[in-house]
Amino acid sequence: MTKVYFVRHGKTEWNLEGRYQGANGDSNLLPESYSQISQLGQYLKTSKIKFNHVYASPIKRARQTALGLWPYLNGNPNLSLRSGLKEFALGSWEGQSFEWVKDKYPILYEGFRYNPQLWDGSKIGAESFESVMQRFGDTVKLAVNNHDNDANLLFISHGAAITAGIGSLLGTPLADIRARGGISNTSLTVLETTDNQIFTEIVRNQTNYLTAEQTANDTI
Repeated sequence: MTKVYFVRHGKTEWNLEGRYQGANGDSNLLPESYSQISQLGQYLKTSKIKFNHVYASPIKRARQTALGLWPYLNGNPNLSLRSGLKEFALGSWEGQSFEWVKDKYPILYEGFRYNPQLWDGSKIGAESFESVMQRFGDTVKLAVNNHDNDANLLFISHGAAITAGIGSLLGTPLADIRARGGISNTSLTVLETTDNQIFTEIVRNQTNYLTAEQTANDTI
């Protein structure tokens, strides 16, 4: 049984401000995010999970989160960067506030946040859900294939990318990808597989190890 663990990066300045970052916008982690990363790290350490490898998005906020977690991880795992774990490329939305986008692009906003069938990323120079689902799922499956079938693998990525990618691994229809809401900063989601084809979710968007109260801008 292989277990794959997904962590969304720590909260950033633009997360706090309610701005889209996407694959190219990249604000700094908030000072308190390092404490929250440590809280997650301590939780993983006390869980006594031995990690075989860590894979991270190359975007700074994900790299910093991975490096913050690494000292706590049992097993002394190697860390590799994978572009397939990057956030959605969001074109002209990157750097814009959620409210500005909602006002200017109400249908696309609805599509990205709630109903992917309404999403047409080409209108703003953004990626499609299908593209992100494919690259994310391929990256995870390739990693699983490169390890023994009892491995524990940790992936550090981004909110919308994790939502789409996990949907792909679980075989979720496109229309239902957003049905259960988003993924929170410094959260933990866990899937398992015996054959690298069928994945089962055992934990989703866990944050109970964090002491900070969750806010609306923590989740996307």
